[in-house]
Amino acid sequence: MSLVIFDLDGTLIDSKLDLVHSVNAARGHLGLGPIPEELVSSYVGNGAPVLMRRALGPEASEADVARALEFFLKYYRAHMLDHTHLYPGVREALDRLLEGGAKMAVLTNKPVKFSRSLVEGLGLSGHFFQIYGGNSFEQKKPDPIGIRTLVEESGVPRESTVMVGDSAVDVRTARNAGVVSCGVLYGFQPETFADEPPDLLVNAMPELAEYVLSRA
Repeated sequence: MSLVIFDLDGTLIDSKLDLVHSVNAARGHLGLGPIPEELVSSYVGNGAPVLMRRALGPEASEADVARALEFFLKYYRAHMLDHTHLYPGVREALDRLLEGGAKMAVLTNKPVKFSRSLVEGLGLSGHFFQIYGGNSFEQKKPDPIGIRTLVEESGVPRESTVMVGDSAVDVRTARNAGVVSCGVLYGFQPETFADEPPDLLVNAMPELAEYVLSRA
């Protein structure tokens, strides 16, 4: 293993509370009441437009979704680091991987500007050679274009690449790109691994670092 590609929300960072507050602020902007934290978490992973569509429900018009999305993005931009933090062991694991010579990147469906701001705000910019978001390409995960681009840019063959995430979306992305998939059991949607099990499951990020470095 030489290239490690990470999802962001639910994998490296616990951003749940800031996402919940932002979604419910957008619902409030439309005169709607808040929805539970766990429900919002289950909607995360396919990008902000899908998140807001799910959060508003099938009865919402496209105009309402567009209004809510605009408000959500503005609110989240201002509050995305209020409560967001790294999961335990993430910083130490990334430090070990960097020292061990692994190349690392982020591939998320979150807008790329937000993703880069979060990584910078949490002091991790120096760990990744590239950060791609949901608007970096024409297609989002589970389309393999992001992984294929990172494999090409890194010069690492896909056989030596692992995609790490907290949901079936990340597993499907890895499968579509022909790379190893790793699921984390502490994220937003680990229950989705029941239908699409990854090649490797870890309880904490240091376990992944150990796995990668033992196969470097």
